[in-house]
Amino acid sequence: MTEHERPPGEYQSEEDRFDGEHRRAEHRLGVAPGGADLGHQDEAISTSAGLRLRDGARRLVRSLLRPHRWMVLLAALAIIADQALAVAGPLIIAYGIDTAAPAMIAGDGGPLTVAVSGYLARSVSLALVRLLVVRMSGRIAQTVLFDLRGRVFRHAQLLSLSFHEKYTSGRVISRLTSDVDSIAEALEEGLDNFISGALAVIVTSGVLLWLDLPIGLLALVAFVPLLFLTRWFARRSIAVYRLTRTSMAALIVQFAETMNGLRAVQAFRRQGANERIFDEENQKFANADGAGLITAAIFTPAVRMVGNLTLTAAMVLGAIRVIDGQLEIGVLAAALLYLRRMYDPLDELAMFYNGFQSASAALEKIATLLAETPTVPEPEYPVPLARPRGAVEFRRTSFGYSAATPVLPEFDLTIPAGQTVAIVGATGAGKSTLAKLLARFYDPTNGQISLDGIDLSVLSTSDLRAGVVMVTQESFLFSGSVADNIALGRPEASRADIEEAADRIGAGPFIRALPDGFDTDVRKRGGRLSAGQRQLVSFARAFLADPAVLILDEATASLDIPSERAVQHALGRVLHGRTAVIIAHRLSTVAVADRVLVIEEGRIVEDGTPAELIADDGRFAGLHTAWRESLA
Repeated sequence: MTEHERPPGEYQSEEDRFDGEHRRAEHRLGVAPGGADLGHQDEAISTSAGLRLRDGARRLVRSLLRPHRWMVLLAALAIIADQALAVAGPLIIAYGIDTAAPAMIAGDGGPLTVAVSGYLARSVSLALVRLLVVRMSGRIAQTVLFDLRGRVFRHAQLLSLSFHEKYTSGRVISRLTSDVDSIAEALEEGLDNFISGALAVIVTSGVLLWLDLPIGLLALVAFVPLLFLTRWFARRSIAVYRLTRTSMAALIVQFAETMNGLRAVQAFRRQGANERIFDEENQKFANADGAGLITAAIFTPAVRMVGNLTLTAAMVLGAIRVIDGQLEIGVLAAALLYLRRMYDPLDELAMFYNGFQSASAALEKIATLLAETPTVPEPEYPVPLARPRGAVEFRRTSFGYSAATPVLPEFDLTIPAGQTVAIVGATGAGKSTLAKLLARFYDPTNGQISLDGIDLSVLSTSDLRAGVVMVTQESFLFSGSVADNIALGRPEASRADIEEAADRIGAGPFIRALPDGFDTDVRKRGGRLSAGQRQLVSFARAFLADPAVLILDEATASLDIPSERAVQHALGRVLHGRTAVIIAHRLSTVAVADRVLVIEEGRIVEDGTPAELIADDGRFAGLHTAWRESLA
């Protein structure tokens, strides 16, 4: 494994976990790549891991709603008022048929006036309360979603490098987009539909029993098949929607990877292969989504069928009782309206539950992400580092991405403040891993790394990042001006400081030659600049930060010969009085070093000045000779 590779064990296990989850869900649901089979689709995912996820999702929901509990309570009261007004409608109609109409025939128009006025007042009040419910529900939903998106984004930034090396960016994007969208759909109507539907069923059942016991009991008996239907739907849908969320994440991963590597895709004509992979993932998502639609297509008509059969039976029973004089016709009309009203919310509850299961699966994914903790944690009681000098010490330090894969066996290393150390060696020797440990992107497996005698693990992140700065080959630039990208090293720096930093590393002339000079927009990922220019800007950013320790990890690899010479010319002045660790394959960069370390299979095999190592005719001398011959 080279030091530039992701930790293979961790990365593979994460990918395997997602693929395994996908395959197990497909097996349970009978979903094959070519289509959706309904066989064995009622089996639920009920592993202990799944239960833990659901607990995590519930805790997340509680934490999101807790700051808005009074608004949620107010919205719930408004929904109760809305249901009370809705329940009053059929009762007013029954009063109009059984009392107001006969009174009107007898010449008394008072009861009819009361019925009409009452129904109009109820309708106006219902509209106003409904407006209030919709506004409050929407406000709660948007506030919660705003908080959730912020949490995911902030947490993803705080997680350690080891997490992002095993958890692809496409999956993080999926959490923030498709998963949050799924939750948004459930939230926007969920609170209203769920409380309204549940209240409608409970209150209507009570009113039916009060109006006429036989019809009320008939309505309650009809709930028996509905309970079995709901149980089947609950078990089936959670499995479907977990598979849907996993499939969507895999689809976004493939899309993000293709777009990020578009130059390589076009250069090596990989469009066809990418299309095949994308089509496979797209088909898996379509199959999973189709299985969800089939589940809803079975459940919803079944609920409606039970409701219609119950309504028909109630109509026949009520008609017989009206003919026998045991029931007034107005009461029968009201009972039938209530029955209709009771089963309509069941449709809404079914649709809500359908969306809720999708949102629940999405919440599980987000809760899992938010439950991740940094492997390089912020110290609880940080030790201040006021004026770092740059003295570095590795004591009995060892590191491995896993217990079975040691990268750096135990070693000791002391770098005095102000010394420039070059680290050379073959690809995969462990050079970059050593640099990542010094920058505390990882913590050592064993041992200690200290800066000015203070263990890196007890330094606050802000102090550590101010004291130790790393420049890598990647030279990532953000959209915005050149000046903004340089100022990342020290946000409070003046324009004069920014330009001086650029001039010191030789970037000033090419920046001023850009269309808008230092105000030129570098565009996404610095795409407006060449690789060498991006690297020079990242050098200026690091130099402006003025750290006690500067790490250059293959930082000149993207520079052409003139740019490299310009940087080397400035390095002597910039590195003066500062501790520097330079990792390079180009031995021309090593010329500015006070000391050279040669690493082989994670071990320091040579240590001395460049002149001493060349004279010793060892490994560095061989590398130096090969380099000189390559220049001939």
